[in-house]
Amino acid sequence: MTDEILQLMMNRNATMTEDAMRKYYTEDEDLRVLLDAERYSLFAGGKRIRPFLTLEFCRLFGGDDAAALPFACAVEMIHTYSLIHDDLPCMDNDDLRRGKPTNHKVYGESTALLAGDALLTGAFEAAASNVAAGAEISAKAVAYLASCAGRYGMVGGQIMDLEGEKKKLTLDALLRLHSLKTGALISASSVLGALAAGVSFSDPRMEDVVTYAENIGLAFQIVDDILDQTGNAEELGKNVGVDTVHEKNTFLSFYSIEEAQFYADRLTHDAIAALRKYPESETLCALAEWLATRKK
Repeated sequence: MTDEILQLMMNRNATMTEDAMRKYYTEDEDLRVLLDAERYSLFAGGKRIRPFLTLEFCRLFGGDDAAALPFACAVEMIHTYSLIHDDLPCMDNDDLRRGKPTNHKVYGESTALLAGDALLTGAFEAAASNVAAGAEISAKAVAYLASCAGRYGMVGGQIMDLEGEKKKLTLDALLRLHSLKTGALISASSVLGALAAGVSFSDPRMEDVVTYAENIGLAFQIVDDILDQTGNAEELGKNVGVDTVHEKNTFLSFYSIEEAQFYADRLTHDAIAALRKYPESETLCALAEWLATRKK
């Protein structure tokens, strides 16, 4: 599959997800500022990798888009909330995200905080009310998503990241940090897609889903670390050199750029190996390759 075809598929899935997310918003003049702040970040663009994973894993195992879309919306809402909070002055204090001023620069810190809160709770509302998937699958999806987004997942990784600033972490600690901060939500996105297709946690196929997700999640972070040093803000849509400013531990604290890229390539190979046996896995394999070689 060429990068051009993959990009077309990513754009199609992004449009499907965005159209579905808009349906969760009902205009309310009293809440206009909050709703505008949520939508400012939610519809600011981005690669939409997480909902792409949800939709494609559902399709891989013969599921319907209708069952996957609420879960795709949920993971993107959680991802967006995490970006809003991550950019706040009390966290990374960034002023650029997806090529636009960050949420708190436009709406103020208090409204940005509440917009993130609303997106988080709205995500669980979307996942829990997934009629197409059914109550039993939705309950399992909500529980898994909560575990990946919370204290033993993304939030836990974020606190490890904050505590790791200005002190040297071991490589094992860095690997755990990123398996939580970045990898957990990528795993949730993939697992929820498989759940939407009726794949249970005891099904051997779910082990392949998790193996793929864990490997591309780590590879994604390694490439992010490389781009923070080698990319430019205009192409990336966010400030570069931030890790150095905050004295954060990254994979470049342990590897050269060439060694780090080799590590990402090896993880990508392992991810693809987990899925190659499935006849319809070409799209997800192409995504893994693209993530490891992306320039933005």
